[in-house]
Amino acid sequence: MEDTEIRPFRIAVPQGDLDDLRDRLARTRWPDQLPGVGWSYGIPLERVKELAEYWRTEYDWRRHEARLNEFPQFTTEIDGQRVHFLHARSPEPDALPLILTHGRPSTFADFSRMVGPLTDPRAHGGDPGNAFHVVAPSIPGFAFSGPTRERGWGLERVARAWAELMRRLGYERYGAQGNDFGGQARPALPRPHRRSRVPRGLHRPPLRRTRQRDHPLDRARRGRPLRRPGGPGTADVPHPGVLPPPPLTVPDAFV
Repeated sequence: MEDTEIRPFRIAVPQGDLDDLRDRLARTRWPDQLPGVGWSYGIPLERVKELAEYWRTEYDWRRHEARLNEFPQFTTEIDGQRVHFLHARSPEPDALPLILTHGRPSTFADFSRMVGPLTDPRAHGGDPGNAFHVVAPSIPGFAFSGPTRERGWGLERVARAWAELMRRLGYERYGAQGNDFGGQARPALPRPHRRSRVPRGLHRPPLRRTRQRDHPLDRARRGRPLRRPGGPGTADVPHPGVLPPPPLTVPDAFV
């Protein structure tokens, strides 16, 4: 029988794992690179070396771990799989539940800066009528939803798991937002539960172009993606037509 209990969770990566990662980064055997190819064969070797050195000597995992642990996190078992999720309730009594689904490769941490403004817009200069109870699960196989025990965690199965998660949390009517894989799983959410009161209005971020004039490593240090330059001072959206960019807004159409 499936264990449906919801248990509190805190991130606590063993120090030995962090030490091992730094050691392996230090012992990386770098490949050769043709001279003068620039970005034509992908990211230049020197850029990769700089990024690896940043991860080895500058990135402070414990600081980020502590920041993520400021959010209430839990685990539960759904369809035979351990599912990890962030669940932050709004102080506003009429807040609407909202489930956020990250992309691939990505994690629930993508939404960490959104949790405060979404759950407590009043404290961030917003309208308290736009408050949400935020649920941000980790897709099985990502972050702390795992390890996966079997194959088959595609769109429909993830959507069914999310519907069950929201049911366990006591949410019958809720909004859904997703990016990349999450943007594909999001429309599948109501399908297995057409009779439940799931919102018909679901948000998908629009495609856009961005400007880039700074160093790729600087973008990585600020938590922004590395992108291959597509022209003078311009960066194309990665994999245009395949992967949508990061979310720009929150859901604005609900039943």
